[in-house]
Amino acid sequence: MISTLDDLSYFGDMKRVPKEIYYIGNKELLKRPKVSIVGSRKALLYTKDSVKEIANELAKRGVVVVSGAAMGVDLMAHIGAGVENTIAVMGNGLDIRYPAVNERVIEAIENEGLVISSFPISQKPTNWSFVVRNEIVVALGEVLIVAEADIKSGSMHSVEYAKKMKKSIYVLPHRLGQSSGTQKLLANKEAKAIYNIEEFANRFGKPLPKSIELDEFYIFCQKRPTLNEAVAIYGERVYEEELEGNIVIENGIVKMA
Repeated sequence: MISTLDDLSYFGDMKRVPKEIYYIGNKELLKRPKVSIVGSRKALLYTKDSVKEIANELAKRGVVVVSGAAMGVDLMAHIGAGVENTIAVMGNGLDIRYPAVNERVIEAIENEGLVISSFPISQKPTNWSFVVRNEIVVALGEVLIVAEADIKSGSMHSVEYAKKMKKSIYVLPHRLGQSSGTQKLLANKEAKAIYNIEEFANRFGKPLPKSIELDEFYIFCQKRPTLNEAVAIYGERVYEEELEGNIVIENGIVKMA
Protein backbone atom coordinates (compact mmCIF):
# COMPACT_ATOMS: atom_id res chain seq x y z
CA MET A 1 0.00 0.00 0.00
CA ILE A 2 1.30 3.45 -0.93
CA SER A 3 1.42 5.87 2.01
CA THR A 4 2.99 9.26 2.72
CA LEU A 5 5.75 9.88 5.25
CA ASP A 6 4.84 12.04 8.22
CA ASP A 7 8.48 12.90 9.04
CA LEU A 8 10.46 14.65 6.28
CA SER A 9 13.42 15.61 8.47
CA TYR A 10 15.52 12.87 6.82
CA PHE A 11 15.48 14.95 3.61
CA GLY A 12 16.62 18.19 5.23
CA ASP A 13 19.85 18.38 3.22
CA MET A 14 17.90 18.99 0.01
CA LYS A 15 17.68 22.52 -1.35
CA ARG A 16 13.93 22.15 -1.41
CA VAL A 17 12.35 19.33 0.55
CA PRO A 18 9.40 17.85 -1.40
CA LYS A 19 5.99 18.59 0.06
CA GLU A 20 5.22 14.88 0.13
CA ILE A 21 7.25 11.68 0.07
CA TYR A 22 5.40 8.50 -0.82
CA TYR A 23 6.55 5.10 0.36
CA ILE A 24 5.93 1.38 0.34
CA GLY A 25 7.60 -0.83 2.93
CA ASN A 26 9.49 -0.42 6.17
CA LYS A 27 9.90 3.29 6.94
CA GLU A 28 11.87 2.39 10.09
CA LEU A 29 14.90 1.93 7.80
CA LEU A 30 15.11 5.72 7.58
CA LYS A 31 16.18 5.82 11.24
CA ARG A 32 19.27 3.68 10.66
CA PRO A 33 22.72 4.84 9.44
CA LYS A 34 22.65 5.13 5.65
CA VAL A 35 25.14 5.17 2.78
CA SER A 36 24.23 6.23 -0.77
CA ILE A 37 25.68 4.34 -3.74
CA VAL A 38 25.41 5.49 -7.37
CA GLY A 39 27.13 4.67 -10.64
CA SER A 40 26.96 3.59 -14.25
CA ARG A 41 24.08 1.55 -15.62
CA LYS A 42 26.62 -0.24 -17.85
CA ALA A 43 29.19 -0.86 -15.17
CA LEU A 44 32.25 -3.07 -15.49
CA LEU A 45 32.10 -6.52 -13.91
CA TYR A 46 34.82 -5.40 -11.47
CA THR A 47 32.63 -2.46 -10.43
CA LYS A 48 29.51 -4.56 -9.96
CA ASP A 49 31.33 -7.19 -7.90
CA SER A 50 32.93 -4.49 -5.74
CA VAL A 51 29.62 -2.71 -5.17
CA LYS A 52 27.96 -5.95 -4.08
CA GLU A 53 30.75 -6.59 -1.61
CA ILE A 54 30.67 -3.03 -0.24
CA ALA A 55 26.89 -3.13 0.19
CA ASN A 56 27.08 -6.52 1.88
CA GLU A 57 29.75 -5.40 4.33
CA LEU A 58 27.77 -2.26 5.18
CA ALA A 59 24.61 -4.28 5.79
CA LYS A 60 26.51 -6.57 8.17
CA ARG A 61 27.16 -3.48 10.27
CA GLY A 62 23.54 -2.37 10.36
CA VAL A 63 23.95 0.25 7.64
CA VAL A 64 21.15 0.76 5.12
CA VAL A 65 22.19 1.17 1.47
CA VAL A 66 20.36 3.82 -0.55
CA SER A 67 20.28 3.75 -4.35
CA GLY A 68 18.04 4.43 -7.33
CA ALA A 69 16.86 0.96 -8.48
CA ALA A 70 18.39 1.42 -11.94
CA MET A 71 20.37 -1.21 -13.82
CA GLY A 72 24.07 -1.71 -13.19
CA VAL A 73 25.52 -0.22 -10.00
CA ASP A 74 22.14 0.56 -8.38
CA LEU A 75 20.91 -3.00 -8.77
CA MET A 76 24.12 -4.47 -7.36
CA ALA A 77 23.90 -2.11 -4.38
CA HIS A 78 20.38 -3.27 -3.54
CA ILE A 79 21.17 -6.95 -4.06
CA GLY A 80 24.45 -6.79 -2.15
CA ALA A 81 22.84 -5.20 0.90
CA GLY A 82 19.88 -7.55 0.82
CA VAL A 83 16.42 -6.17 0.10
CA GLU A 84 15.66 -5.90 3.82
CA ASN A 85 18.60 -3.49 4.28
CA THR A 86 18.01 -1.17 1.36
CA ILE A 87 16.07 1.93 0.34
CA ALA A 88 15.19 2.33 -3.34
CA VAL A 89 14.43 5.88 -4.46
CA MET A 90 12.28 6.04 -7.57
CA GLY A 91 11.97 8.69 -10.27
CA ASN A 92 8.31 7.92 -10.88
CA GLY A 93 5.05 7.17 -9.09
CA LEU A 94 5.14 4.05 -6.91
CA ASP A 95 2.41 2.35 -8.91
CA ILE A 96 5.09 1.95 -11.62
CA ARG A 97 8.07 -0.38 -11.22
CA TYR A 98 10.79 1.06 -13.42
CA PRO A 99 12.91 -0.16 -15.06
CA ALA A 100 10.76 -3.19 -15.86
CA VAL A 101 13.84 -5.43 -15.99
CA ASN A 102 14.30 -4.80 -12.24
CA GLU A 103 10.62 -5.32 -11.38
CA ARG A 104 11.20 -8.42 -9.23
CA VAL A 105 13.89 -6.75 -7.16
CA ILE A 106 11.80 -3.60 -6.70
CA GLU A 107 8.84 -5.73 -5.59
CA ALA A 108 11.07 -7.56 -3.11
CA ILE A 109 12.27 -4.24 -1.68
CA GLU A 110 8.64 -3.13 -1.34
CA ASN A 111 7.94 -6.28 0.69
CA GLU A 112 11.06 -6.31 2.90
CA GLY A 113 12.86 -2.97 2.51
CA LEU A 114 11.68 0.51 1.63
CA VAL A 115 10.76 2.15 -1.69
CA ILE A 116 10.18 5.91 -1.75
CA SER A 117 9.34 8.62 -4.28
CA SER A 118 8.50 12.30 -4.31
CA PHE A 119 6.17 11.71 -7.27
CA PRO A 120 2.46 10.90 -7.09
CA ILE A 121 0.73 7.89 -8.58
CA SER A 122 0.85 7.65 -12.39
CA GLN A 123 3.87 9.98 -12.74
CA LYS A 124 6.03 8.39 -15.42
CA PRO A 125 9.85 8.55 -15.29
CA THR A 126 11.44 11.45 -17.17
CA ASN A 127 14.89 13.01 -17.38
CA TRP A 128 13.96 15.73 -14.88
CA SER A 129 12.34 13.27 -12.46
CA PHE A 130 15.61 11.32 -12.31
CA VAL A 131 17.40 14.52 -11.35
CA VAL A 132 15.06 14.87 -8.35
CA ARG A 133 15.50 11.18 -7.58
CA ASN A 134 19.29 11.60 -7.55
CA GLU A 135 19.13 14.50 -5.10
CA ILE A 136 17.04 12.42 -2.69
CA VAL A 137 19.47 9.49 -2.94
CA VAL A 138 22.37 11.76 -1.99
CA ALA A 139 20.45 13.54 0.78
CA LEU A 140 19.62 10.33 2.62
CA GLY A 141 23.16 8.98 2.89
CA GLU A 142 25.78 10.01 5.42
CA VAL A 143 28.32 9.68 2.59
CA LEU A 144 28.15 9.12 -1.17
CA ILE A 145 29.91 6.31 -3.03
CA VAL A 146 30.30 6.84 -6.80
CA ALA A 147 31.33 3.40 -8.01
CA GLU A 148 31.88 4.20 -11.69
CA ALA A 149 30.98 7.22 -13.82
CA ASP A 150 31.91 9.00 -17.02
CA ILE A 151 32.51 12.74 -16.79
CA LYS A 152 29.17 13.54 -18.46
CA SER A 153 26.80 11.33 -16.50
CA GLY A 154 23.96 11.49 -14.02
CA SER A 155 26.24 10.15 -11.32
CA MET A 156 28.44 13.22 -11.66
CA HIS A 157 25.36 15.38 -11.11
CA SER A 158 24.92 13.45 -7.85
CA VAL A 159 28.47 14.49 -6.96
CA GLU A 160 27.45 18.14 -7.27
CA TYR A 161 24.61 17.54 -4.83
CA ALA A 162 27.01 15.85 -2.41
CA LYS A 163 29.37 18.84 -2.56
CA LYS A 164 26.57 21.28 -1.82
CA MET A 165 25.43 19.11 1.07
CA LYS A 166 29.03 18.86 2.32
CA LYS A 167 28.99 15.05 2.23
CA SER A 168 32.15 12.99 1.87
CA ILE A 169 32.54 11.31 -1.53
CA TYR A 170 34.19 7.93 -2.08
CA VAL A 171 35.02 6.15 -5.33
CA LEU A 172 36.44 2.84 -6.49
CA PRO A 173 39.97 2.88 -7.95
CA HIS A 174 39.92 2.18 -11.69
CA ARG A 175 42.48 1.55 -14.43
CA LEU A 176 43.59 4.35 -16.71
CA GLY A 177 40.98 4.99 -19.37
CA GLN A 178 38.13 3.71 -17.20
CA SER A 179 35.53 5.69 -15.23
CA SER A 180 36.78 9.12 -16.31
CA GLY A 181 34.45 10.91 -13.91
CA THR A 182 35.70 9.25 -10.74
CA GLN A 183 39.30 9.49 -11.97
CA LYS A 184 38.83 13.24 -12.24
CA LEU A 185 37.40 13.41 -8.72
CA LEU A 186 40.48 11.65 -7.38
CA ALA A 187 42.86 13.85 -9.38
CA ASN A 188 41.15 16.97 -8.00
CA LYS A 189 41.15 15.53 -4.47
CA GLU A 190 37.37 15.81 -4.35
CA ALA A 191 36.94 12.16 -3.41
CA LYS A 192 38.72 9.39 -1.54
CA ALA A 193 39.35 5.95 -3.03
CA ILE A 194 38.15 2.77 -1.36
CA TYR A 195 41.23 0.56 -1.47
CA ASN A 196 40.12 -1.81 1.28
CA ILE A 197 36.39 -2.60 1.49
CA GLU A 198 36.45 -4.00 5.01
CA GLU A 199 38.44 -1.03 6.27
CA PHE A 200 35.93 1.35 4.69
CA ALA A 201 32.96 -0.51 6.16
CA ASN A 202 34.56 -0.49 9.61
CA ARG A 203 34.04 3.27 9.69
CA PHE A 204 30.45 2.37 10.55
CA GLY A 205 31.27 -0.22 13.21
CA LYS A 206 32.18 -3.87 13.32
CA PRO A 207 30.10 -6.68 11.78
CA LEU A 208 27.18 -7.55 14.01
CA PRO A 209 27.23 -11.18 15.23
CA LYS A 210 24.89 -13.50 13.35
CA SER A 211 23.89 -14.99 16.70
CA ILE A 212 21.95 -11.85 17.69
CA GLU A 213 18.85 -10.45 16.06
CA LEU A 214 19.49 -7.09 14.41
CA ASP A 215 17.64 -4.31 16.19
CA GLU A 216 18.00 -0.62 16.93
CA PHE A 217 19.93 -1.20 20.17
CA TYR A 218 22.86 -2.88 18.44
CA ILE A 219 22.88 -0.35 15.63
CA PHE A 220 22.96 2.39 18.27
CA CYS A 221 25.95 0.74 19.94
CA GLN A 222 27.85 0.79 16.63
CA LYS A 223 28.14 4.56 17.12
CA ARG A 224 30.04 4.00 20.39
CA PRO A 225 27.80 6.12 22.60
CA THR A 226 28.71 7.03 26.17
CA LEU A 227 27.29 4.85 28.93
CA ASN A 228 25.10 7.73 30.08
CA GLU A 229 23.67 8.19 26.58
CA ALA A 230 22.93 4.48 26.25
CA VAL A 231 21.30 4.17 29.67
CA ALA A 232 19.20 7.28 29.06
CA ILE A 233 17.63 5.60 26.02
CA TYR A 234 17.71 1.87 26.80
CA GLY A 235 17.93 1.74 30.59
CA GLU A 236 18.72 -1.62 32.21
CA ARG A 237 19.04 -3.34 28.86
CA VAL A 238 22.54 -1.90 28.56
CA TYR A 239 23.72 -3.86 31.60
CA GLU A 240 21.81 -6.99 30.57
CA GLU A 241 23.50 -6.99 27.17
CA GLU A 242 26.87 -6.51 28.86
CA LEU A 243 26.25 -9.54 31.08
CA GLU A 244 25.30 -11.60 28.02
CA GLY A 245 28.56 -10.59 26.34
CA ASN A 246 26.98 -8.78 23.39
CA ILE A 247 28.47 -5.40 24.29
CA VAL A 248 31.38 -4.12 26.35
CA ILE A 249 31.70 -0.92 28.37
CA GLU A 250 35.20 0.54 28.42
CA ASN A 251 36.15 3.94 29.89
CA GLY A 252 32.53 5.02 29.84
CA ILE A 253 32.02 4.06 26.16
CA VAL A 254 29.58 1.36 24.96
CA LYS A 255 30.59 -0.73 21.96
CA MET A 256 29.85 -4.10 20.39
CA ALA A 257 31.80 -7.02 21.85
